[in-house]
Amino acid sequence: MHIFAPCPRGLEELLVNEFNHCGMTQVEQVGGGVRARATQESLYRANLHSRYASRILVRLAVGAYQKEEDLYQMARKIAWHQWFDVSQSFKVSTTAVKSPLRSLDFATLRIKDAVCDRFRADRGGRPNVNTDQPDQRIQLFLTETSATLYIDSSGNPLWQRGYRGAAGAAPLKENLAAGLLALAGWNDTDETGKPVYETFLDPMCGSGTIVIEAAWMRANMAPGLNRRFSCERWLDADRALWTKLRAEARAQIRPMAPQTIFASDMHPGAIAATRRHLEQVGLSDAVTLDQADFIGRGAPASSGLLVSNPPYGVRLSEQEELQAEYPEWGRTLKQQFSGWTAALFTADLELPKGIGLKPRRRFPLKNGALECRLFVIDLVSGFHRKQKPTD
Repeated sequence: MHIFAPCPRGLEELLVNEFNHCGMTQVEQVGGGVRARATQESLYRANLHSRYASRILVRLAVGAYQKEEDLYQMARKIAWHQWFDVSQSFKVSTTAVKSPLRSLDFATLRIKDAVCDRFRADRGGRPNVNTDQPDQRIQLFLTETSATLYIDSSGNPLWQRGYRGAAGAAPLKENLAAGLLALAGWNDTDETGKPVYETFLDPMCGSGTIVIEAAWMRANMAPGLNRRFSCERWLDADRALWTKLRAEARAQIRPMAPQTIFASDMHPGAIAATRRHLEQVGLSDAVTLDQADFIGRGAPASSGLLVSNPPYGVRLSEQEELQAEYPEWGRTLKQQFSGWTAALFTADLELPKGIGLKPRRRFPLKNGALECRLFVIDLVSGFHRKQKPTD
C-alpha cells in the first residue's frame, strides 16, 4: 500500500530513517512529510513506534478533477465496506493547495455523500458521521488539478501519546519535542554504543513534554504503546500481529540509570502538571523534578545535554520582558553548565545574540505557523574562567 505521513517541517529526514527501520520501502522525503510503500506489518510498526510522524495516511485513489462531481465519482468507486463497516462512524477532512473550487466544505460534503451512497449500494445501510471522535477518518487532499483520497490508519494524531486529557494540549507537540531531542543529539552514541550524553535537563519544563520524550527515548519506549489506532478497527485488522508487536515493544524497553534525567521550572503550576504527567506514564521514579528558576541554577552533573523550549511572549511587552532576561540565561549557561551542550528552541531568532553565545548548529523548524530555530550550543569546559576579570 502507498502511504503518506505528514510531520513537522524540519523532521522529514528523521522520519525517513524511522520508516526504513520499520521495514517500509521506496521511502521518499517530501516537504512536510514522507511517502513510502508499506506492508500491513510495517504500517502497524510505524504507528506503534514513530516518534516524528503526525499521522500515517493510506492512499486509496488519486486523479484529476475539475469540479465537485469529479470528486464524488472518485470516492464512489472505492469499496469502503472493505475497510470498515456500517457500525463505525467516520469523518471527512479536506486540505487544499491552490484548489479552484469555491467551497472546500462542499467538496467535503460530496465525499461524505459518496461514502454513504456506496455503503447503501453494497450493504443496504450507511455509517454515521462523527466530527468529534470518529472511528475512521477520510482525508481529501486537493492541488490545482489533482485529488488524492486517503484513509487515516492512525486515528487521533500520533503526537497524542495517550497520557494527556482531551483539554491537555501542550504548546509543543510531542512529535516536535522528540525531533528536537534527536536533532540535539540525545540519541547519539559513541563507537562502543554508549550514549554520548548520559545526563539530561530541561530547566524550563512547562508541562513536561520534552522530558517525557527524553525519558521514553532513553528507555526505548514505543510512543504508541499506551494508545490505539484506527487501523485496529479495519475489517482486515490482524489482532494476533498487533499482540505480537506490542509484546515485542514491551520487551525492548530498557531500564534507565537513576539520577540521569532532570527537569525543573520556576512555576508551581508547571511542576504540578509535569508531576501529574510523569505519574500517568509511570516515569515518576525516572525523572528528578524540582521547582527552580533557571537563572543561577546549578548543573546536575559535570556534563550532559540541556534541551528546552523557553517561553516566548505573544505580546510585545512580554517579549521585551523575556529578552531582558537573556543576558542572565547566558551567564547561567556559561558559569554553571560548562562542559554541557545546550539546545534551545525558540521563535525569537535573535536569542543567541541576546544570551551572548554562538550556536554550533541552527535547525530551521516550524511550531505550527511560527518560524522557529533550534540553536545547539557547545559550552566549552572552563568557559567561564576565560572571562575577563573585573576590578
